[in-house]
Amino acid sequence: MSNTLVDPAVLRTEIRLFGREPGAIFWILLFPTVLLMILGSIPSFRQADPSFGGLRPIDAYVPVTVLLGLLLGGLQGMPQVLTGYRERGILRRMSTTPVRPAALLSAHMVVFGGAALASALLALTVGRLAFGVTLPRQPFGYVLALLLAVSAALALGAMISALSRTTRIAGAIGSAALFPMMFSAGLWLPVQAMPDVLARIVGFTPFGAAAQALNQAAAGHWPGWSHLGVTAAWTVLLTAGAARWFRWE
Repeated sequence: MSNTLVDPAVLRTEIRLFGREPGAIFWILLFPTVLLMILGSIPSFRQADPSFGGLRPIDAYVPVTVLLGLLLGGLQGMPQVLTGYRERGILRRMSTTPVRPAALLSAHMVVFGGAALASALLALTVGRLAFGVTLPRQPFGYVLALLLAVSAALALGAMISALSRTTRIAGAIGSAALFPMMFSAGLWLPVQAMPDVLARIVGFTPFGAAAQALNQAAAGHWPGWSHLGVTAAWTVLLTAGAARWFRWE
């Protein structure tokens, strides 16, 4: 039995399987950047807008597309795969081998977390090269906020996996959670353009808080500890819930 948290053989296998899923590659890795390019092709999105705090809309949408890859990986990608493994009895059969089911869960978190971070890096790179979006002026704070957001997305995905008996249920719960999470992250209206009351409300959600933390770091400020704390608190609560209700069979 492997003593490491992530079994290298299991991780290599899951990376190969992920690479054979063009849908997952497109939606998690590429779609956020494609959306950014579509928005950036609109002339008005490349002009400063007072309603965005003097930023161009395309500047405000870069953190949104960064979070979008995290949400798609955590809420749509990982739960479907894990629930499918449980539904087909793969996790039950693994319990009789030296490789424990926990190694599979850890491998999935590494794969989908890594894909989400790669998606974020791609969005930042294309935003900079194609539209002149300034890179985060507080890189350490940005990385911290991003890692907390990834953790929250994976924790929420683990919770969905724990509550879902079948892949159909996982898809339904994931979709039901995805749209409010995308709204709070600012997909329809970036946080900078939200009314103050609405911005404060979404600041209590994991990805609304993460969006505000990323915006602050992008502007050169250290992310507010309240925003970091909200994202971290949601991660802890969701992880505890997933550990409480997750079943291998």
